[in-house]
Amino acid sequence: MHEKRNIQIIGWEDLDKTKFYSFGILMNLSLRLGLYPAMLIRTRLQVQKGKSHYEGTYDALFKILRTEGMRGLYRGFSVNVFTIVASQAYITTYELVRTYVSNYSDNNAIKSFVAGGLSALIAQSFAVPIDNVSQHMMVAGHRANIGRFKLYEITRSYRQAFGLTREVISQIFRNDGPGGFYRGYLASLMTYIPNSALWWPFYHFFAEQLFYWAPGDCPHLVLQGMAAPLAAATASTITNPMDVVRARVQVGVKSSMIETFRQLLREEGAGGLTKGLSARILSTAPASLVLVLCYETLKRISLRPERVESRHC
Repeated sequence: MHEKRNIQIIGWEDLDKTKFYSFGILMNLSLRLGLYPAMLIRTRLQVQKGKSHYEGTYDALFKILRTEGMRGLYRGFSVNVFTIVASQAYITTYELVRTYVSNYSDNNAIKSFVAGGLSALIAQSFAVPIDNVSQHMMVAGHRANIGRFKLYEITRSYRQAFGLTREVISQIFRNDGPGGFYRGYLASLMTYIPNSALWWPFYHFFAEQLFYWAPGDCPHLVLQGMAAPLAAATASTITNPMDVVRARVQVGVKSSMIETFRQLLREEGAGGLTKGLSARILSTAPASLVLVLCYETLKRISLRPERVESRHC
């Protein structure tokens, strides 16, 4: 008979905030550097019509490497890196809201659902303008100009990287005005709020199941690391249809979610709603694994000295 083990959770009040934010920014930057190519591939797969340019994730990877080189996989990274601000806003909101909800409920699923959803709402307010620019840059290197702006010629020399950023910003402003930087904001909220609200409860659910069945001497961090990609794959699969619509609204010609959704179903059927799913899982599952390992380690090394003994796990 397995005995239920307690999952040790380090709370916001236990942390030295200076250490937490300093190490957190370095962790976030390293994570984005490693996973950005998968994000770029996912965006190109979601924006293209059918399989007009890429057959799938690996086909896109090899074609980009062959035609654009390794740098092609990092197109737009210089802009996307500023979403670190959104990431810090996300985790701060998550911890504060979770602490607040703890006053009213001890249920992990409820605390995680509410905190995850609200933190995504705050984070997307920072992230959407950056995403709008960086996603246009991600697709700019394709000869067929699969985005709504004709940007291919500007990308032919990486000496013009700053010129590409300036041109994308100029095109967005010229076509849509200041509001263009928040194009797809509602679609982003409808993607990332459910994704975040689902990821955390699924993470705690899988962690609890693993803790129940694992040997008593198995480290907590190992089990948490196993639960994270399972939660990411589950949440990504559920929310992928909205993610496809979000990418097309932000980068494509149509700005209406409903029209974009209808066109996607009309042209590609239900299968179009799974576009980029494998690339998304390939980015979110490892990201979740690394994020949880780094995040839980970050919380441990950021513990206030007087809390080390009581929160040792």
